[in-house]
Amino acid sequence: MKKIKLLILVFFLQINVFFAQIQEVSIFKNDIPKKAEKELQFFAFFINQGVTSNMYPENSLLKGQVVGRLFGANSTRTSDSLVSGYVEQRILPFFIYQPRIFNGKALLRASFEIDWTWGDAAYGAGGNFGSAISADQVNLQTQNVELELIPKAGWFINLGLQRMFDSPYNPYRTYFDKMTYTGYRMNYWGTDGVGISVRRDADLYRWKTGYYKLYETLIQVNDDVTLGEFSYENNITRNWKLGGSVYYVRDRANGSGGVSILGQGLNASLLNGYNGTFQFNFGATPYKADIFWLGTYFSRNADLMLDRLIVSGYFNYNLGKIQLQNTDLNWEDGPSIGGFAGNLRIAYRHGQTENDLISLDILYASGDDNGITDNKYSGVLTGNMWGSPGAFNISSGAYLLFPHLNVVNRFTPAVADISNMGYGLFGGTLVAKKDWIPNKFNTKVGGALAFSNVAPAGGGQIMGQEIFAAFSYTFGAFMSLEFHAAYLNLGDFYDSNDKRYGYDINGVYNTDRPKNPWTAFIVYKWLLFSN
Repeated sequence: MKKIKLLILVFFLQINVFFAQIQEVSIFKNDIPKKAEKELQFFAFFINQGVTSNMYPENSLLKGQVVGRLFGANSTRTSDSLVSGYVEQRILPFFIYQPRIFNGKALLRASFEIDWTWGDAAYGAGGNFGSAISADQVNLQTQNVELELIPKAGWFINLGLQRMFDSPYNPYRTYFDKMTYTGYRMNYWGTDGVGISVRRDADLYRWKTGYYKLYETLIQVNDDVTLGEFSYENNITRNWKLGGSVYYVRDRANGSGGVSILGQGLNASLLNGYNGTFQFNFGATPYKADIFWLGTYFSRNADLMLDRLIVSGYFNYNLGKIQLQNTDLNWEDGPSIGGFAGNLRIAYRHGQTENDLISLDILYASGDDNGITDNKYSGVLTGNMWGSPGAFNISSGAYLLFPHLNVVNRFTPAVADISNMGYGLFGGTLVAKKDWIPNKFNTKVGGALAFSNVAPAGGGQIMGQEIFAAFSYTFGAFMSLEFHAAYLNLGDFYDSNDKRYGYDINGVYNTDRPKNPWTAFIVYKWLLFSN
């Protein structure tokens, strides 16, 4: 009897333990909800900087954004007596909405830009303004509004206003620095455009095709500017990657539309004068253009992860044909296009962080010594023919000779487009950086040098020599304070009296040789993101 009672007691104890375990699993593991995945994410990049320099726009109307070539039609000049001093601010907010109902296969991105120079305007409307007393300015510029569909892992379809970068990597899933050192480094296309693109990102290869509407003029007329692209990159070895691409622009707009009053395309003399691109000077003659870019690019250790040596480069050849309308309204052959550019960058990581780096960056772009008098243009064409800016060379390390990224409202380098107004270019930079406190305190020193392949009328081929330095301190995750300074010694290229590119926005020609530009600025940066 005692044995039976003992067995019954053990049985009920085991039953008790079993239900207790079930209750524990039910209460503490299944019933407590997991942290919900966020459907809405927010990121923002904030930059605030104080700038001093001897550069300024002569046109008093250009209080907001000033873009394009220094000494060009944007009226930017230098002085040996006047000193500019201002503070400017920018925030780039990004919103990503990814509804759970689609299980991660569809998301919407929107990014905007709000810029101003402290104290510039209030109670008005317009981009790049809005911080004078009382503020209340309407200032919201739309960068991107695009839908991304992910039908399968590694497949991406982007629809709408999106990044149009000439790198093989996904601009929404790749660090921006990597985009500026791979592919064509945004030297040809580095802007935003509306269209549709399809991308395949696999472990050993990646490709992208896209179609973009650059300008839609009259919807009932075949007078638009469109862009098509296809690029492919393959992993040759663990370190080396090799790719190629085809870009095509079909221009039937004859300069209609474009950036404000500046126009766009091959015949937009105002935009060409601003951006430092070649002026075809067709006058009022209508034109049709079909332009191709055929190129190849390569990189070694682009992520700086496998060893200490980094190599990248590209070669790109642009070709095309232009037709002009004659007095009988018939189309006849105009000038042909055939120019090329190449780039080589070699860097060595001498320390333990990615900021311990020595780099040599060389760029060559063909030029044309007689314009289109021989019915051929042998220089380079880029997206700057249609946008402002439509392309830029912001990763060389220089500040004045070539453009840099620490800008808000004033983007005015000596060489704003790699074509160098069609004269061509040979130049480069040598940069040394070191983290004295790893990932905390960094210094940078370097120099830049450039030559024009063709000497302008009355000038020489030396464009100038630049020296620069920078110091930066990182307070925490993506928050830093930086100081930058640069000085450019202008060469005999600027002795030129070539009036084709010397007029300002008022049609006044500046005959004085410009003074050597310099700049210094302190920058506070913070990349904010939600967990």
